[in-house]
Amino acid sequence: MTQLNVKNLKVKLGGKTIVNEVSISINLGQWVCIIGPNGAGKSSLLKAIAGIISSTGDLVVDDVDLRELSHRDRACWVAYVAQEPIMPAGMKVFDYILLGRTAHLKMLASESNLDIEVARFAVNELGLEAFLERDVATLSGGERQRVAIARALTQASPIVLLDEPTTALDVGYQQEVLELIDRLCKENKIAVISTMHDLTIAGLYPDELMLLHNGAIHEKGKPEQVLTRENIAEVYGANIEIVISNGTLAVIPVRLKS
Repeated sequence: MTQLNVKNLKVKLGGKTIVNEVSISINLGQWVCIIGPNGAGKSSLLKAIAGIISSTGDLVVDDVDLRELSHRDRACWVAYVAQEPIMPAGMKVFDYILLGRTAHLKMLASESNLDIEVARFAVNELGLEAFLERDVATLSGGERQRVAIARALTQASPIVLLDEPTTALDVGYQQEVLELIDRLCKENKIAVISTMHDLTIAGLYPDELMLLHNGAIHEKGKPEQVLTRENIAEVYGANIEIVISNGTLAVIPVRLKS
């Protein structure tokens, strides 16, 4: 079984330690969500795994050391969706999504019918059929997010990193996208590592949560183990209540008494 093993990962930026000795193991078909306050190191952790920023520590998929791979070969293993994807003006939506196949093409080769079929599958899954001829520069924030996720699915990598995948989506599209990610994770056997700010949503879908504080792991485990009043108070400095209804855990802010 394919497994990603991240061991003692450390990221330093400007002489400051942003991610400190973080370890993660994840199998195909699992979803791990990283939570924590602003500046905790969540996005930096994903970028380090994707190879976008420098880091130290082990990054291994099965017996393959990701650090020894070219950018193209690494992309065959790991797909990354940024919180605010950069999209070149003048490019049509379908062409942008089809770029996800680049890692699988030989030098100077054109996309095959299979590549186009894979891209159209992602388009259908994200409900983007009406957008294909649009210039990516004309898309709203939520539309851009869905297009970026479609490109990641087109990349067909077994490990998908999603930095705040619902940040620009309204509640309806949030639910659709998260249900889709959960289904693809389980049915297509991909490993998903995401970051999220919304603690209730974070506790609703992923199999495991990892709570980061000052770049280090404060707590990890099942949502009910991580999302406690004590952990949230200590890491976020927030006063909350945990409500469980029909098996769903909700994190509810409580007003401070004046």
